[in-house]
Order: sequence, then structure tokens, then C-alpha cells
Amino acid sequence: MSAGPTYTEILDSSSNGMIAADTSGQVVFINDRAREILGRDLAEKLGRAIADLLPGVEALVQECLRTGEAQLGRQILGDATHLMTDITAIKTDGRIRGVLCAFQDMEQFQISAQRLESFRHLSEQWNASFKFSSDGIIVCDSQGNILDMNEVSEKFNGLKAKEIIGRNVAEFVKSGLFDRSVTLEVLKTKRRVSIMQYVNKTKKHLLVTGTPTFDETGKISLVVVNERDMTQLNALKTKLEQSRMVTEKYRDELAELSMLELKEQEILAESNLMKQILSTALKLARLEASNILIMGESGTGKGLLAKFIHNHSKRKGKPFIQINCAALPEGLLEAELFGYEKGAFTGAREHGKIGLFELSQDGTLFLDEIGDLPLMVQAKLLKYLDDNEIMRLGGVKPIKVDCTIIAATNRDLESLTKTRAFREDLFYRLNTFPMRIPPLRARREDILLLAQHYLNKYNQTYGMEKWISPDAFAALHSYPFPGNVRELKNVIKNAVVMSEEDGVDEFIRKSLQRGAGPGKGIGIERKRQSLGGEMVAAEKEALKEALSRCKSTREMAKYLHVSQPTIVRKLKKHKLSLPSIHK
Repeated sequence: MSAGPTYTEILDSSSNGMIAADTSGQVVFINDRAREILGRDLAEKLGRAIADLLPGVEALVQECLRTGEAQLGRQILGDATHLMTDITAIKTDGRIRGVLCAFQDMEQFQISAQRLESFRHLSEQWNASFKFSSDGIIVCDSQGNILDMNEVSEKFNGLKAKEIIGRNVAEFVKSGLFDRSVTLEVLKTKRRVSIMQYVNKTKKHLLVTGTPTFDETGKISLVVVNERDMTQLNALKTKLEQSRMVTEKYRDELAELSMLELKEQEILAESNLMKQILSTALKLARLEASNILIMGESGTGKGLLAKFIHNHSKRKGKPFIQINCAALPEGLLEAELFGYEKGAFTGAREHGKIGLFELSQDGTLFLDEIGDLPLMVQAKLLKYLDDNEIMRLGGVKPIKVDCTIIAATNRDLESLTKTRAFREDLFYRLNTFPMRIPPLRARREDILLLAQHYLNKYNQTYGMEKWISPDAFAALHSYPFPGNVRELKNVIKNAVVMSEEDGVDEFIRKSLQRGAGPGKGIGIERKRQSLGGEMVAAEKEALKEALSRCKSTREMAKYLHVSQPTIVRKLKKHKLSLPSIHK
């Protein structure tokens, strides 16, 4: 049996420098580390005063020898050294026999202290994360033994940490507490594993993820297990699915209700163009959007669409005020819109008059034929759109008004701005949410639907049983309807009221001939086509309408809601083209 290391060998192996002195302060021992730190050969210093080796330490040594109390963490400053020193008494049977000065270079001491502080911070961070995590956390060793468990995991599993720390996870699977263990699967596969785990004791479904950590040799040293409670999430998922089904049911009911309301308001749509217009109108109504500009030819139903927007907004129960800007002279129109004070002008009412803006408070003001609004009134309208205040004629105090503004026109406002007939700044303010209703000839799918609707309506109104043959419906479908829906409505109404026969085909034929002009009459028999022919004719009419309004094939594609290559192909098919300046 070999001899163990000597005390001298042990002390020489220390990372601290050590110098021992007797009760008189004479040096009796110096280890190798002390020689390295002090940087000189100190062998001959044995028997000399300790103050010769460590200047400034003499008083501390004497105090330790006198009281026996250790002098810890004392800094010793020398010419070439800066040391951190601990001085302790060497005792035998309670008697002080000397002192031991253990010291370390200050720079090395600071490095060690920083490492210790970093470790402390890391430890605090880990403890905080472990304790306050919303997930359950379990730490296991490389054998599957549980080393630690946080409070959240205790709640998830219905166990206290003290009950399971030190035990192997295999025990809990065997006992039936868990249906499976992610730790065992991690140890088997040596990779991260996620599983769904059911805990019998708490009746919880947990999403459990096990993550291995490896040592320098590549072996698993720890397995960190994260647990997340999916029980509540599953319940929320079920509720969400139920809510989704209810929402879909309500949405279907609302869609049916909306279509019923549309029918009652004589807004019917079979074409994709009109369905998109109505969808946009509903969205603007629900958002309570203002500064809506509805464009379209006369008779397309701009007023009906404005009313539709109002009736589907939160302002439904409030006033809907409508005025035709082309129907009144400038002075009277301004007074109607903004009102006037007593004595504002000759002939003014004695008590003044409230204007349409004020009457529209919390409701909707519909300005029809906005393109005919006089420039002076345009300026006052722009001021309202800027600050939501109006001034009565003859008034000195602004009046705050909150109402939705919807404007409509059958004129090209952008062209009017170029001739200064319409203010450009007002155009851009009104054009915040533009909507263009296509003419009836561009949405022929709606003609038969509208014709049947008006036939039923006026039969009921006048107690008639008039009918229209397929030939007459085909003629209606082929007719361009320059007066749009208003013209179609009048044709059907006159046919129901004025025709002497129950079949109104002949009356409709004559009405359409009068509308088309001399030599352009539409004979029912002569115009009868197959369904394919009718669709081709409708397609060509839609393209002609787009050609009259658009400057490029891209604009046409946007206007007709198809791709640009489709427009190019259709134009070629019908031998139509844009003017060369617009290509």
C-alpha cells in the first residue's frame, strides 16, 4: 500500500498562496503557489518576518495573534502586487501557535467572483422560470429518476413534489397514474419527443414534451419535461365549433332575411356584378362608412341602393333625408340644405328654417345628382365634410351635425373637375368609397328576374292575372334598356294595366319598338334565339358597355371582374377593339 500525500504536498497543490508564521510573526512555511504569486525565490525567507514578504500585513497578523479572530477579505497593496488575503489563527488544544495567511491575486479573485455572480444570476433565473412557469416542469436524470417538480406540475398530476422526487417515472406508468411516459421515450430515442398524456388522477389531458440534455461524452445527463394542460383548450375548441355552427346558422338566416329585404325594396340580383355591389354596400353599411359616391346611369337604382345602405346601418331608425341637387335653383338649394336664420333674405320665414343637414342628424343625407350641385354650395358642402359643421344662411354660430353622406350621380365627375364645373377637392372627398351600378344591359341575367318580379307585383296590385310568354321574355332580354330598371318597370306596369289581353306579349313588343326608335323595333318572333345565342349577345353588350367606359383592357377587366387575358380574347372573338389612343 503506497503512502498518502504529505501535508506539504497537499498545501502546495492549493490554488491559493499560503504563508504560515509563528507567534512572533516569523515565517515557518511557504507553499509553491505563494512563490508563483509573489514572483521571487522565497526559500531563503523562512525564519524572516512575515511583513518582509507581505508588506502591510503585520498589524493584521498581530491582531489575529492577540484575539484569535480571523481577518478575512483584507486587501494587501504592494509595489507590484494587489492581493486579497484571509488571515486565520493556527491553534492546538485551544492555544494559538501561529497564523496562516492565505491569499489570492486580486485579478484572479475578481474573475472568480464574477463567475460566482454569473452562476448566482443563472440560478435565480432558472429558479424563477421553474417556479413561475405557466407550464408544468419535471426534471429527470439519465435513469428516469425524478429530480425536481414545480407547483404547476403538482396541480396537473395531483401529486406533491416530495411524494415523487427520487422515484422512477416507470413506477407511475406501471401504477396507472400516467398512460405513458415521455421521459422513457426520450431515453429510448435520445431526441426530443412530444406526446398527449392522460392523467387518471386529475382527469387532465396534457401535451407533454421531453427534451434531453447531453454531457461532454454525448450521453444523456438530464431530461426536462414540459407539460401543458390541453383540457381547457379542448373544451374551448368544442365551444368554438358550436359557436361556428350557430354563426353559420345565423349567417344563413341573415342571408335569407337580407334577400327578402332586398326583394321588398325591389333590389334583385342574379348577376355577379350586382351581387358584388350589394355585398360592398352591406359592408359599408355595417362599418357606418360615410362619403359614399354611387355612380351609374339614370334609372339604375342609385336611390334604392342609398336607402339599402341606410337601412342596414346602425342609423336605420334615424332619418333618411333625400334631395335632388338638380331640382332646385342655387339660392333655394342652399337654403334647403343648410337652413337660414330669421331675416336672412327677403321672403325668409319669420322664425327661420332648419336645413336638411340638421334634419339628418344621426341619420343619412342622400345627395342625388351631386354633379349638378352649384359651385357655391359645393364649397359649403366641402367645409362640412372637413369639420362636420354647417352654418345657416344669415347665421353666425356653427352647428355640429353627425350624419352619413351618400352622393349619387349619372355624370362623369372626374371630367367635370377638368372643366372646373365640379371642385376637384370635393370630388376626392366624396369619392372615398366609390360604387358604380352597371347598366341593365351589362347585367342581362337580372332582366328576367326583375321582369317576373314586377309582373307579380303589378298583377297583385291591380288584381290581374297577366302573363308573359318565353318569346316576350327573350325580347326583353335582348332589348338594351337605355332607361335601365326604371324603363323595364314602366314597360311591365303599362303592359299589366293597359293590355286588353291576359297575354301581354304584343303590348310589350310595341313598347320595346317605341323605345328603340324608328326602324329599330324588336320583334318578338324575329329576335327569338337559343340560350347560347342570348348569352353571346349579352356578352357582346357587356363588352360594348365596358368599351364605352374604360380606357384600357386592364380597366375593362377590373370593370367586368374577369382577367385581362379574358378581355383580350373576348374582344377578338366579337371583333371589338379599343380606340388606338387607349390601347
